[in-house]
Amino acid sequence: MAKLVLAGRAGCPQYAEAELLADCLQAKLPALSVHKAVLHPDRWQQWLHDVCEKNGWEHKWSPIIWRELLDRGGKGLLLGGLNEFLEYAQHYYGITSVKLTEEMLDIAEENLQAHMESEKEQEEIRSLINPLQIWITSASAPTCYQLIPLLASGDVFGMTTEISIHLLDAAQFKEHLSGIVMEVEDMAFPLLRGISGHTNINKAFLQADVIIVLDDILFKRDTQTLENCIRTVSEICRVYAPLIEKNAKSEVRIISTGKTFVNLKAMMIITYGPSIKPENVIAVATSWESAAKATLARKLNMNVAGVKDVIVWGNVTGCTYIDLSHAKLYRYDSAIWGPANFSRPLLNLIYDSKWINSEFTSAQSSLRSRVCHCAGMLSAHAIATALRYWFHGSPPGEIVSMGILSTGQFCIPEGIVFSMPVRFQNGTWEVVTELEINEKTQKVLGSLSYDLIQEKRIALKEIEEIHPCSADKFTTEKDLFQEMETVPTGSV
Repeated sequence: MAKLVLAGRAGCPQYAEAELLADCLQAKLPALSVHKAVLHPDRWQQWLHDVCEKNGWEHKWSPIIWRELLDRGGKGLLLGGLNEFLEYAQHYYGITSVKLTEEMLDIAEENLQAHMESEKEQEEIRSLINPLQIWITSASAPTCYQLIPLLASGDVFGMTTEISIHLLDAAQFKEHLSGIVMEVEDMAFPLLRGISGHTNINKAFLQADVIIVLDDILFKRDTQTLENCIRTVSEICRVYAPLIEKNAKSEVRIISTGKTFVNLKAMMIITYGPSIKPENVIAVATSWESAAKATLARKLNMNVAGVKDVIVWGNVTGCTYIDLSHAKLYRYDSAIWGPANFSRPLLNLIYDSKWINSEFTSAQSSLRSRVCHCAGMLSAHAIATALRYWFHGSPPGEIVSMGILSTGQFCIPEGIVFSMPVRFQNGTWEVVTELEINEKTQKVLGSLSYDLIQEKRIALKEIEEIHPCSADKFTTEKDLFQEMETVPTGSV
């Protein structure tokens, strides 16, 4: 009994014709077995190279076809590509292909589509077998408590993706973590494979797919200097970054959030983790963005969902600039009305320029207070929103504000993490560089950049003046967290 093996690149018309000819042979020759293998275009060349190297063949195109004798075993006999297969079928069996080129192209397209759908199904199955590993630092913080139900509900990562959550904090919070674990387990989330608490820093971030950094430093002006706080942030990141490189997956996505030094934490993790991809580290600015949209919606007496493209520039937990020059309103009740996708510039509809230039500007300090002193729901919602966009894409055409490592966009100095307009698509983000920035905004960006550069200089200077800090320095997790002088994110 003989077996024919056909392998080819998905979307290849020649493979489609060979497949039909093989089906015809099998229908007329019951003793003939046909095995088919369709490879993704990205994997085809490497797979072909490996097969040919293993069998000592020379073949460089799609498809590749060989014959095996099932009752004898041993290495298969290479027939070649489509032309050789046509000659083989004509010579031995008097059968040839009668399909037209146009039909071959249609079949090839169907093959590619079917293969892509199969790959997607397999990816979903793998995600169920191997759940996403989510690590949360300073997990005793109220933000974490509010965040867990959002992550486990399926709204963030998808309704077919299981997750495992790992809560990391100091030993003094061990009992608190155990309480969270028990409560979450009792909620029986269908997509939550497991949840566990951790206080051993040396085993942090094992196999992590996502890391959410909640660590905050409580800045007391009467007892602490800004330099000391920045130094402490640097020490935390200097410990975390090597552990992330060592223990986490290579494509791990890291979110820096909290109430203090969010941009600095993201920047220092990139600095102390040279193998961590900068594009995989972001600082969450969506809490500022949503709070600003809510303020504008109240002023305009409209649904906040209709306020789009409000941009937050700068230092997420420091000096920021809320830019309304590109903001749009959808479904605003006015004399001019249009379909759902009809929008109007926000500044054209707020006729009270005094409110924009004075009250809204001064209200930003009130916004800062509300964002920084929230009970955790706002921060948790912002983190969940950022992750959902990162994994599934932001709404088409909309602008999202996020802190990312600058490479010189909008004349912002390179090497600092700066909140700017981005779009998420296909698991990554891109800066919306086509926006036109007016002279006023450009001057503001220069001032905001200066503040972040100063933070960076202080951090790098301070860390050089102390002894090198690594995970090995801290013999216990208690040593680490006491050295950091961390406080829960929800503390005020």
